Amino acid sequence: MTLFLIALGCTATWWAWQSTRRKRHSVTPGLHEEIELPHEQEFELYHNVLSLCSMKTRLCLAELQLPYKSHHIDLIETGVYENIRPRLLKVNPAGTVPVLVHRGHPIYESHEQIRYAAEHAPETSPKLVPDDPGLRTQMQKWVDLSSITEDPLEHGDRSAGNAVPALTVPLFATMLEKIAYWKIVEGLLFHFDRRRPLAFLGLKARGIEKFASLKPALRIVARGRDQLAVHMDALEKQLTRSGGPWILGAELTLADVGWLVILERFRQADCLQVFIGKGLRPACAGYWERWQKRPSYHDAILGHPHPIIDYGTRRLQETKAADPALREALEGAPRSA
Repeated sequence: MTLFLIALGCTATWWAWQSTRRKRHSVTPGLHEEIELPHEQEFELYHNVLSLCSMKTRLCLAELQLPYKSHHIDLIETGVYENIRPRLLKVNPAGTVPVLVHRGHPIYESHEQIRYAAEHAPETSPKLVPDDPGLRTQMQKWVDLSSITEDPLEHGDRSAGNAVPALTVPLFATMLEKIAYWKIVEGLLFHFDRRRPLAFLGLKARGIEKFASLKPALRIVARGRDQLAVHMDALEKQLTRSGGPWILGAELTLADVGWLVILERFRQADCLQVFIGKGLRPACAGYWERWQKRPSYHDAILGHPHPIIDYGTRRLQETKAADPALREALEGAPRSA
């Protein structure tokens, strides 16, 4: 009993000490010139390979041909909760990625980062922002429609960025097979939203084979799928209206940077066929094909592989192939606008 009490006391002391080192608070989006961070290069990026927003910022930097120093930060989905540890919290007290750092000053939120990078790129870099004010307004609309702007599971009707995390849930269920329970428990102790580690523990315990029995999770997936069908219909109409090959027409812009990562998540979560398969939305299918041929896609996306993501995608594909009922539950028949 004495040893147990000593161990309990040591654990409580460690937790209290760690809590003082992991204090978190929200941050204002955009550039923070009042903050000076250690840095070695003009641009540095704290990012995660799976994070949609990180992919967007990496893709923008690749299109702009801007070199940067990479700092990879693990999320629990890719191994451990590094995002709630002091290393990142010193850079971003909100505990989120990506963080773009320019000359030691952080820029928070990916939609602000891509705009900032485009504005501060050398004149020799490709232009990703139109000169025409009307086109800039349209561009911002499509950037917003691809961004995570609010609680994703509550506001998927407002943007594709908010809706797509719902379709990532089955991928998480397979990726978590590679993550030990004790690593997820760290989130229960320190994560700012303890619903996430609780949900991950539930997904890991049930596994992908029993996913179809998780009715609340299936409802989340179905709602996100239907919301994304509406957003993809809008993209199809815009690409047809503009004449392509890009969202605003002949020139690739920040609007396209935001939408590529939506399609990339479809690939990772094995649901591209739901939205652009079998002749469905041919303009979007052609758009995806064009993106796959760009050097920036190979550099910023395929150039950042992760074994747990690759395992999760492959495992999801194999499980759906072996279980038609699960495939139907996950893929369904999304409604069009």
